[in-house]
Amino acid sequence: MSDPRYKVDVSVVTRFLPEQSQPDENRFAFAYTVTIQNNGELPAQLLTRHWVITDGDGHVQEVRGAGVVGQQPRIDPGASHTYTSGTVMATRVGSMQGSYQMVADDGKRFDAIITPFRLAVPGSLH
Repeated sequence: MSDPRYKVDVSVVTRFLPEQSQPDENRFAFAYTVTIQNNGELPAQLLTRHWVITDGDGHVQEVRGAGVVGQQPRIDPGASHTYTSGTVMATRVGSMQGSYQMVADDGKRFDAIITPFRLAVPGSLH
């Protein structure tokens, strides 16, 4: 059961960055644009992030830190915050997932879940 006061949805669009990749050296760069939509009833601030990055060989890297790209945005109900960041992997295909730790204006802390999404060099998946 989720409380409608604390509903933050996350969507992600990815793209491969060939100009920053070096396939011969197993270096594949990807950008991802994240939109954080506050569909709850209270303003909420993003405090921290937790990412789980898994490459095509199953190697897992976890990233934790304050905010996103140096910001801790406060998002009003019905509003959204969008940013772009990136990652480098050693394989042509991988995935990311995680969560943002949020705090609503009433002091309640909750997680905004980032469902798994795929990073893939075009043509890598048939």
